[in-house]
Amino acid sequence: MVLKSNYTGSTEVVTSGSNPSNKSSSIDSNNAVGLQKAQGYSVSLSKQDLILEKVETISSWANQKTDSIYESLVSRTQQVEESQVDIFQVDIFNGDKPKVLVVDDHAASRMTSVALLAMEGYEIIEADSGISAIELVAYSSPDLILLDVMMPEMDGFEVCQRLKDNEQTRLIPVIFITALNDRHSRIRGIEVGADDFLTKPFDRLELAARVKSLVRQKRLNEDLDHAEKVLFSIARAIESRDPNTGDHCERLVQLGRAFGEYLQLSRHQIRDLMWGGYLHDIGKVGIPDNILLKQGKLTDQEWEIMRQHVLIGERICHPLRSMRGVIPIIRHHHERWDGSGYPDKLKGDEIPELAQVFQIVDIYDALTSERPYKKAYTPEEALSIIAEETVKGWRNPQLMEKFAQFIRQRYQI
Repeated sequence: MVLKSNYTGSTEVVTSGSNPSNKSSSIDSNNAVGLQKAQGYSVSLSKQDLILEKVETISSWANQKTDSIYESLVSRTQQVEESQVDIFQVDIFNGDKPKVLVVDDHAASRMTSVALLAMEGYEIIEADSGISAIELVAYSSPDLILLDVMMPEMDGFEVCQRLKDNEQTRLIPVIFITALNDRHSRIRGIEVGADDFLTKPFDRLELAARVKSLVRQKRLNEDLDHAEKVLFSIARAIESRDPNTGDHCERLVQLGRAFGEYLQLSRHQIRDLMWGGYLHDIGKVGIPDNILLKQGKLTDQEWEIMRQHVLIGERICHPLRSMRGVIPIIRHHHERWDGSGYPDKLKGDEIPELAQVFQIVDIYDALTSERPYKKAYTPEEALSIIAEETVKGWRNPQLMEKFAQFIRQRYQI
C-alpha cells in the first residue's frame, strides 16, 4: 500500500504483513575518546611539585574534554530555545522539517489533518489503520503521531500502548484525535501514555500550537537521551580498559537495584543507584593508563592522581539535569563514615544517603569477585570484612546491618 500526501509530495510505502526491523543505534567502545598518557615528568621536581604538576595536567585535560562534551550536549538545545519566533514558522528546527504521522481509517478525516499541517510546513505521512501505523513508525521514525481512537482491528489505545512500551518509540509524542469527549476515554488515553488530546472538529491554531510544542519537546528529549547514551558508552569503554574488573558495572546495577528495593527506596533513587553502577568511575577516563592499570601498589603521588577520578567524573556528568541524583554517588562513593575518605572527608550523615548505599554494594562486589591479586570471597567472608571496616568507623553501622540481612536473605545463608 502506498499513501501519498497531495500537499507535500512525500511518499511512504507500507507493505501489509511486513515486519520492518527496528532501528537502533549503538556506540562501539572502539569509538571512545582517545586518551593521552601523562608522561615525561621531570625527575628533578620535588615530591610535592610532582603531585601538583600531575594533578594540574589531568585537571586541565579533563576540563578541555568535559567542556567539549558540555558544548556538544547543550548546543542543539540552545539553538531551539533561542529561536523564539512565530509559532507557525516550522523553520525553527534549523531546516530539518518535522515529520508527522496521521493515523485515521477515514480518508476524509485524514485529509483535514494533512491539509492543516501541510500549510504549516510539516512533512506528512499517512496510515489508514493501527497495524499500518505500527509498521510505518518503525520504518520512518516520525517526530509526532496524530492518532485516531476509534479504528477497526487495532484501536488507538492499543497502538499508543505498543509504541510507549517500545524502547525505540517511547519518546514519540502521541496526540489522540477523537470525537469522544467523555472522561473515561481521556483517562484511558492517559493510562496508555498519550501526550495530548484534540477533539473533532479541531481548530487550526490549536492543532499547530500543540503539534509544535510536542515536537520541540521530543527533540530536546532525544538530545538528552543521546547524551546519556554517550556517557554510558564512555563508562563501558573505561571498564573494558581494565580486564580485571569483568562485568563489575553490570553486577553493581543488578545488586544496587535489588538492595534499593529491599530498602524501599523511591523509583528515582533506585534508578540513580543503577546509573551509578555504570557511571561511578567514569572519571577514570582522565587517569593515565600507567596509573590506572598498574599491577603493583600505587605510590603516594599516583594515589593523589587516582583520587581525582571522582572530581573528573562529577564534572563530566554535571551538565545533564538527569544526572543530579547520580552525581553525589560519583563524587562521594569513596567517603568514610569517620571522615577519613575522599575527596571531601565527609563524616556520618554528611555523606549523601545514596553514596552510602552504593559504597557498600561496590565494596561487596569487589570482595566477592576474583581479581589477579586476590581470590573471590564468599558472601559470608565478604560481610565479615565489611563488618570489620564498620568497627573501624568506615561504614554506617545501621546500613551495614541492613545490608547483611539483605545478603543473607538473598543467598539464604
